[in-house]
Order: sequence, then C-alpha cells, then structure tokens
Amino acid sequence: MNIILFGPPGAGKGTQSKYLVNKLNGFQISTGDMLRDEIKKDSMIGKKIINNMNDGKFVKDEIVNELIKNVIFDPLKKNKLIFDGYPRSISQAKNLDLLLTSSNQKVGIVFFLNVNKDTVIKRIEKRKILENRSDDDSNTIVKRYDTYMETTRPVLEFYSKNQNFHEIDGTLEIEEITRKINTFINV
Repeated sequence: MNIILFGPPGAGKGTQSKYLVNKLNGFQISTGDMLRDEIKKDSMIGKKIINNMNDGKFVKDEIVNELIKNVIFDPLKKNKLIFDGYPRSISQAKNLDLLLTSSNQKVGIVFFLNVNKDTVIKRIEKRKILENRSDDDSNTIVKRYDTYMETTRPVLEFYSKNQNFHEIDGTLEIEEITRKINTFINV
C-alpha cells in the first residue's frame, strides 16, 4: 500500500515514515532527502535547490516531479511507497496521481500530522543541534512553516475529501502518533 505523510517541517514525518518502512517493508520517499542528495552531489540541480531552500522557498515542481518519477516506476517499490512530505502543491498532487495511475498504483492512506508553529520551531531547533542540518536555522524555519501552510493547504483540501485521509495531532509524543497511525493500518 502507498502512503502519504503530510505535515510542516519538524512535524515528525521522517520519524513516522521510517517506522512505516520497517512495519510495511516499504520504501521511504523523502523529497527532502532526495533534494539534499542533489546538493551533496553539487549538481546543477543541487545548486538551484540550495538557493531555494536557503530562502525558505519550495523547490520548483518540475525538479521534484522528475526526481520522484524514477522511484514510482521502479518495479521493486510498487505499492510499497511511503511519501514523506510529497506532494506539496496541487501540481505535484496531480502529477503523483498521473504517475501512480500510469504505473497501476494508487494512494492507500493519507496522514496529516498537524503541528503548530511554536512546536515546529522548538523541534527544529533541537534537530539542528542533533543533526546539524544547514536548512534548520530560526529564520528559515519560520519561512518554511509559513510557506508550507500557505502552499499545502490546497493539497490538504484535495486529499481531505477522500475516506483514506486522517488528521493526527502532531504535537503528541512520537509513540502516541505511531499508535494512532497503526489504528488505520491493517497489517
């Protein structure tokens, strides 16, 4: 089953994605990780990405959609995808639907980890110390949160009409969020 995890930066998508990967023998599709890998490679795409990320902006849909396409069509990953923070725009959501339909797949469950700005700031400041991520400074955090909420609201509305959409209080402890997610997964 393919799963989408939504939530602002610092909501715990990565943590829950890793849990679901282990539980379901799936594959985490983190566009953030994919983008950071391009930056590490110091590719032309990576240079465009770093400029957007440092300004607190989202990377252009065309770049993200191209990176995601190869993963979706990988036969070893079919119906085992855990999308961590993708899609982030209506354009990406429509692209994902097209790619999944073209590869004879669909989205099984959508989770929205809803977290307020204060909690996100605290979590990301802690993450910066633990993981030393360059995109985790205070000014960038606020910009990324505001951009996320503004850009992703239409995507949440797009998916929230589906029976498989579930909003979870992302301010809860990790174990409690995991327990809530498990109530919707029948494995």
